[in-house]
Amino acid sequence: MRTAMTTDLKRPRKAMHPPLSTDLRLDVDDLSVLRGSRLVLDRVSLRLPAGGALILQGANGSGKSTLLRVLAGLRTPDGGQVLWDGVSAARDRAAHALRVAYLGHQDALKLGLTLLENLHLAQITGGGSLEAALSAFDLGDLRDLPARMLSAGQKRRTALARVLLSRRPLWLLDEPTLGLDTRSIERFGHVMAEHRAAGGIIIATTHVPLPLYDPDTLVLPDSHMQVDVTQDETVWELDA
Repeated sequence: MRTAMTTDLKRPRKAMHPPLSTDLRLDVDDLSVLRGSRLVLDRVSLRLPAGGALILQGANGSGKSTLLRVLAGLRTPDGGQVLWDGVSAARDRAAHALRVAYLGHQDALKLGLTLLENLHLAQITGGGSLEAALSAFDLGDLRDLPARMLSAGQKRRTALARVLLSRRPLWLLDEPTLGLDTRSIERFGHVMAEHRAAGGIIIATTHVPLPLYDPDTLVLPDSHMQVDVTQDETVWELDA
């Protein structure tokens, strides 16, 4: 099901840089994850083409962040598989890591470095334009400030600029607008539109509307399923 998160969005604009690919595709097949005896994800499947976007929704504890970490290759699933262009991501984890830009709840900045120095670390491997990233998130006047002196919103904008610089086709974003004001969210919307127009894919968790045109939506259930691992056969028990 496709759900437009806002009513005044425009289609993604023509990309300002060459397409990342014309045939990228992410396939997730029957993904399951256990945490102890708790079934966090139960046979989750999804498929996104080049330029696709997906909003993950669900109650706290429903497995949204866990799913992003599995897709990023940071967590091995207990069942199912992640495929990129029909090839299992587990076959070459290093290659898959080079496809992914992952942003968690933490901004992961080096506080002793300036904003520009933090972005330069991402620019070395990603090859994106530092000036374009600074401009995209209105960070030019802050470039020489140590990261420790930035506000929460400024740190988040810096973290998002780092995602842009990575030039990775798959963006996995966990509550990306934390700490952002309305204007910054609008700027972020333009960045996401250009990434999709270049063939990139975005999967994001959010509790507020994101400026994404025509995204798919996946609602993860909060089943609280438990696995009785003492039996020869798997027995499913619902929490009281």
